[in-house]
Amino acid sequence: MVEEAQSPDVPPSGSHQQTVHEDDRVAKRHAGIRETLALILLAVTAILTAWCGFESSKWGGEMSIAFSRASSARIEAARQQGLANTSQQQDLMIYSVYVEAEAEGSIKLAEYVKARFTEPFKVAFDAWVAAGRPTNAPFAMPEYVPPGTVESAAADQRADQLFAQALANNQRGDNYTLLTVLSALVLFFAAVSSRLNSPATQWAALALALVLFLVGAGIAATFPVII
Repeated sequence: MVEEAQSPDVPPSGSHQQTVHEDDRVAKRHAGIRETLALILLAVTAILTAWCGFESSKWGGEMSIAFSRASSARIEAARQQGLANTSQQQDLMIYSVYVEAEAEGSIKLAEYVKARFTEPFKVAFDAWVAAGRPTNAPFAMPEYVPPGTVESAAADQRADQLFAQALANNQRGDNYTLLTVLSALVLFFAAVSSRLNSPATQWAALALALVLFLVGAGIAATFPVII
């Protein structure tokens, strides 16, 4: 009876099964590591997304407050400017009477009217006389500062600063909103990584999600924070 010769290229069945089982264990271990990483990334990204939404809302509130304060400052500037205009009109009326009295040679009337100059106009008038009474009236002198002029300028400057601050706060809120979009991409790739067919594409999707997360976290670290 002739015995069949066993081919040297075919490994024993026991060794082949052991190799298959070892490969399965390695594949399961890699899959477990991948799923754990994906779970951690999903959890941390969800927290980052919530944080970005919170900061975006806070900066939006700061923007509204700054715009409201800027509007109030504009109103105050307009009110003070109105006060300055009214004071200037009163000074102009009194000065007109003085000029008319002086032109008519009524010295007593001129002195009487002059004694009733307001303090801001009196300062400008004295400076105008000291300068030799140039062609321009005392109202053109830099010493003439009617009440409300300084306050109006200060309120206008404050309004400009608050308006610029409001725009900056709006941009900060928009920046955090953009980070939520980036976080959504991280969540998408991390979640889809377990749905792909081959381990290579699964690792690729997870790696892309991790890169996007690191980029978003690095950008978020540079943004100002409101607690």
